[in-house]
Amino acid sequence: MIRKKEVKPSEVVQSFYDRAKEFEPKINSYVTDLMEEALKEAEKKDRQLTELERIPELFGLPIAVKDNISTKGIKTTCSSKILENYIPPFDATVIKKLKEKGYIITGKTNLDEFAMGSSTENSAFFPTKNPWDTERVPGGSSGGSAAAVGAGIVPAALGSDTGGSIRQPAAFCGVVGLKPTYGRVSRYGLVAFASSLDQIGPITRTVEDAALLMNIISGKDPEDSTSASVEVPNFLSFIGRDIKGIKIGLPEEFFVEGLDSQIKEMVLSAVKQLEKEGAEVIEISMPTTKYAIEAYYIIAPSEASSNLARYDGVRYGYRTPGILRP
Repeated sequence: MIRKKEVKPSEVVQSFYDRAKEFEPKINSYVTDLMEEALKEAEKKDRQLTELERIPELFGLPIAVKDNISTKGIKTTCSSKILENYIPPFDATVIKKLKEKGYIITGKTNLDEFAMGSSTENSAFFPTKNPWDTERVPGGSSGGSAAAVGAGIVPAALGSDTGGSIRQPAAFCGVVGLKPTYGRVSRYGLVAFASSLDQIGPITRTVEDAALLMNIISGKDPEDSTSASVEVPNFLSFIGRDIKGIKIGLPEEFFVEGLDSQIKEMVLSAVKQLEKEGAEVIEISMPTTKYAIEAYYIIAPSEASSNLARYDGVRYGYRTPGILRP
């Protein structure tokens, strides 16, 4: 509608701002709320709209960003008192890419401190609530991003995923969350938790929106040596494709004791739908699955310990005032 000039960016942002005024106080998804600044930016884009020959994909569209992704001139706290007043001098690569496409940032979203948690109750500032039931958690650690999208106060957000931190809160909040393959998206500007596991990814209301964001944020980055030098396909082109003949493995180890019966029923219902659409679903075994959690809890905490050692007050983080070095 913006491209067709049927609506102005300011009208789009204002509509989300109005909804945020009603629902944000109930869910607390933002650590740093930038809605007023977003509206001013949208008004600038109103004027640009008449001058541009080609309108970028995200022109004038509001997007929220998890508060462990570096944003130049905007606080990036990781929901920690250590970085409570830290203002980065640079943008993460994903933010640069979004800026080139004309996005408008609505705020930095809440998370479990330094992305370590699965409920967004472990923020140093306040917990975030599930938009569908404020007595429940939104999941984590990207709970603020998932809750904001789930509540409809922003159409899309960026999160980060180390061991489920996009996928789990997306599931809890009824939205689409994708952890990209490691190396698909640059980690430059993402405050590290476990460097060999972290990935930035989209949280959206639809699969199509997730594909659109993946088109923009994917790709090799000279600032990140672990980013993969592989071609970025048009992810949107995969939507609506026939799935006849696709073979899908259903690991028997995923159906273990303690699995909620309602979840099992929903998964099997999805399997039936895939089969109805022409996919071949076969049972497979992944015997090393039982070691996954143990392996994760060796790799992730050891890398976190190494990464977080930098927040010692020498260069980053809180330093007690009035204490002289020996």
